[in-house]
Amino acid sequence: MGSKVDVLELTGIFGGSQALEFRQDIARRMDTGTEVILIDCGGISFMDSSGLGALVVALKNVRAKNGQLFLCSIPDQVKMLLDLTSMDKVFRILKDQQEFDTTIRPTLT
Repeated sequence: MGSKVDVLELTGIFGGSQALEFRQDIARRMDTGTEVILIDCGGISFMDSSGLGALVVALKNVRAKNGQLFLCSIPDQVKMLLDLTSMDKVFRILKDQQEFDTTIRPTLT
């Protein structure tokens, strides 16, 4: 049986109240059996520090439950924020969902 994978597609401005809702959503998913989360950032138009903080908290929560978290489809502004904060070295970042499906999903057990 494979790992339970959830894909979240973020859109618009990611920060503030959206970041709080996102953290709660990740916690709920992990509590209900999700093992792997792929966050597709392609629809984000802007991410602020609270959005970045929400991603870091999500990663911490997923790892605490022995899960895995991946990011994909990173827009330039978000990539710059990840690079400037060295978070690009902390998160597992993929080009897009197709790369996840071809390189990661087949390895999940």
